[in-house]
Amino acid sequence: MAGKTLYDKLWDSHLVKQRDDGTALIYIDRQLIHEVTSPQAFEGLRLAKRKPWRADANLATPDHNIPTTKAERSRGLEGIMDPVSRIQVKTLDDNCKSFGITELDMNDIRQGIVHVVGPEQGATLPGMTIVCGDSHTSTHGALGALAHGIGTSEVEHVMATQCLIQRKMKNMLVRVDGNLNPGVTAKDIVLAIIGEIGTAGGTGYTIEFGGDAIQSLSIEGRMTVCNMAIEAGARAGLIGVDETTIDYMRGRPFAPQGEMFDKAAEAWRDLVSDADAEFDRVVVIDAADIIPQVTWGTSPEMVAPVTGEVPDPDAETNAGKAENIRQALKYMGLTPKTAIRDIELQYVFIGSCTNSRIEDLRAAAAVVKGHKVAANIELAMVVPGSGLVKKQAEEEGLDKIFLEAGLEWREPGCSMCLAMNADQLPMGKHCASTSNRNFEGRQGFGGRTHLVSPAMAAAAAIHGRFVDVRDMLLEKAATH
Repeated sequence: MAGKTLYDKLWDSHLVKQRDDGTALIYIDRQLIHEVTSPQAFEGLRLAKRKPWRADANLATPDHNIPTTKAERSRGLEGIMDPVSRIQVKTLDDNCKSFGITELDMNDIRQGIVHVVGPEQGATLPGMTIVCGDSHTSTHGALGALAHGIGTSEVEHVMATQCLIQRKMKNMLVRVDGNLNPGVTAKDIVLAIIGEIGTAGGTGYTIEFGGDAIQSLSIEGRMTVCNMAIEAGARAGLIGVDETTIDYMRGRPFAPQGEMFDKAAEAWRDLVSDADAEFDRVVVIDAADIIPQVTWGTSPEMVAPVTGEVPDPDAETNAGKAENIRQALKYMGLTPKTAIRDIELQYVFIGSCTNSRIEDLRAAAAVVKGHKVAANIELAMVVPGSGLVKKQAEEEGLDKIFLEAGLEWREPGCSMCLAMNADQLPMGKHCASTSNRNFEGRQGFGGRTHLVSPAMAAAAAIHGRFVDVRDMLLEKAATH
């Protein structure tokens, strides 16, 4: 009998009932809740006179439309200028109180983006099934958990029953072999993967990421890769547990402590695909071939190396693809064969559930240190992923580095990643963004988003256009 993949192990250990029609009922260990997809779910419970099956299996925090300016945040709920945002945040507070669910509210230092807070607090544990009414729940797979986004009706279903109806997905392995070159990051890996397999490449699969380059990443880097598994078409991304995972979990508030931690860690070590496990599809990428990536279009698969250029639709033999390129270039205001390094920018956003953790901020600060933001950059902002990330960054003096360079230092939240608060990209403006989506209007109506790593975004802020951050790092190394 062939060995099991990590996905098979997680699925089998949570299977409650398998039906003949291919649907299954699986048990859910943890549900993360935010203010946008939960009001209807709570209302459904109320109407049905139900209570959450396990209130302690839920953890809530507001993030999507919470303001990031100090002026608004310092006044609490009353400071939220947008009335819809204020109602949503207040409704989450009220619902969590009435249903007995733990909430890290707006004024709690632990508040932040739900996919930053879960792992940070140890509410995300290896071996768990985790859901949230947010597509980027795949982030938590970096810790060897089966995690994916769900819809609002499913949020209510999980609250009421602690179970979810699912169909088992197929297994894909994306192996990144060898070592990364200096200046190449987790974000570049995942953009290169999406460029290779396309945004539908993972449809119907759970993607496990493996290989030397993935194992050499920190947990924060692994979260970046799993976060964007959804952009490759998969609902979930996974990385097997190793000592890096176990070291990261040690001492987290919600994680087991002392002797219980040691017992848990022993069980977690089995959360890897067996050596003889068979995958339905295997993709192999050489890490040495990956260089810093920049998206030029309106889908994450429309990506090029920073040394490359915008494609020419006339050179594309597939008529459908050629038309997609034309439409994307029209929206982005770009002409074919433009060098990526000639794309001028007006905005820079460093943040989101993809890249707002302490290591991301350190990488950006290392690049901007001693420089000033270019004159053509109208706004460059850094939005930490949680209050604890913000506190740590300030203790390390990163905020001062950003402020001295001319970047704004904000309060934690989703911010300009999806522009549900006041942080919006104006029409026709180009933004170097560390977020996960570059769809039309994602960061603001008519806004033009280019996805990059934190180091690349920082370099773009200094130069006012895209540059190869590896050149800046070499210059810095030469002067020290």
